[in-house]
Amino acid sequence: MHYGTIKKCDIANGEGVRVSLFVSGCRNYCKNCFNKETWDFNYGKEFNQSTIDEIIKALSPNHINGLTILGGEPFEEENQKDLLPFIKKVRETYPNKTIWMYSGYLYDSELLKGKKNTPYTLEILKNIDILVDGRFVEELYSLNIKFRGSSNQRIIDVQKSLKENKVVLSPLNEERQFKPL
Repeated sequence: MHYGTIKKCDIANGEGVRVSLFVSGCRNYCKNCFNKETWDFNYGKEFNQSTIDEIIKALSPNHINGLTILGGEPFEEENQKDLLPFIKKVRETYPNKTIWMYSGYLYDSELLKGKKNTPYTLEILKNIDILVDGRFVEELYSLNIKFRGSSNQRIIDVQKSLKENKVVLSPLNEERQFKPL
């Protein structure tokens, strides 16, 4: 697996201050994607033990709320195998920090079952807190939504969803209203 970037102080991709890993490889090809260079599975640097160690260290300060994994596409088959042990290591090392993932694939119809379900998918989902799912749709872009690029995307509470066997949305899905000054 390769990755494009590691951001060690990210406030745009999840609640609080986060460390974000942008993995390489994506087959969604969303129109006007903000990160087209990561469509290429070989873009960037190799994800290896040194990368894992760097991220684990970056997560250590108390002001860091957690890890966000996005891309590219974390749930491409090629990426899931490498991400699962990494996510488990983060969860074991920092049980009180949250793990968010972004995916263009839908939780219920493509990840739990369907074309992106692999032997690793359910274990990944069992070890993350929030999944932002759905492809970016430029025509649905809005400034009134948190942590998403377009209004079709959902912020899913993964643990509640797994427990209740249905999609349970996070309260973060509510639109915010900007008021003129």
